[in-house]
Amino acid sequence: MLERITVLHFSPTGGTRRAALLLAGNLASQVEEIDLTLPHAQARAFAPEDVVLVAGPVYGGRLPALMVERLRSVTGGGARAISAAVYGGRAYEDALVELDDVLEAQGFRVAAATALLAEHSIAHTVAAGRPDAQDEAQLAGFGARIAEKLMRGGEDTPAVPGNRPYRDWAGMPVTPMAGDACIACGKCAEACPTQAIPPENPRQTDAARCITCMRCVAVCPEKARALPAQVQGMLMQKLAPFVERRPENELYL
Repeated sequence: MLERITVLHFSPTGGTRRAALLLAGNLASQVEEIDLTLPHAQARAFAPEDVVLVAGPVYGGRLPALMVERLRSVTGGGARAISAAVYGGRAYEDALVELDDVLEAQGFRVAAATALLAEHSIAHTVAAGRPDAQDEAQLAGFGARIAEKLMRGGEDTPAVPGNRPYRDWAGMPVTPMAGDACIACGKCAEACPTQAIPPENPRQTDAARCITCMRCVAVCPEKARALPAQVQGMLMQKLAPFVERRPENELYL
């Protein structure tokens, strides 16, 4: 096991963070977190002796554009990196190869890449409860294999699935809405990664800023925010074939 690892994660609803920390806990005895989801995420520079796990959610087969933007302020400095594309049971398509490309462009040496499962952030019956106990056991094995490669000084960059150019993804053209249960507490505005919710009127959402990350829905103490019912119904119908599937985590060394 390594002595220390830093985890950079963009995790609006917490699933990506949980999967990343499960893997990191099997890699190193000390884990530091940097939350790229925060509205005012800080720039960071690493050095060759550092080991960094970078995890992001898959949106439409791609990384969130906002995560990519915030990674551009991170300097790899030759640090070894483990990439993790965390997806909600459908597919991760070009997200992992995109993440590896971004990390290499920022000066990281990608030593391992993973595709990890987490409960879908909108359709909660897809990959429900993931990561679960079975995932924990699998990620323990992943961690041991990655640590062994890093400790022996393996320098080869793994090949991962995906296409270049990446698939087009313009985002979802809808935003979560506040219902009658909203008490205007402002927790959603405080947590919104894009500051799309005005603190002075948290019942509103700036559609031009919103990336439909569902963070406002996840943090609302009154469960007062949601996507329009028609949109949720259409999405559930589209994802119905994936409800009974159990895709497995994948490791590329």
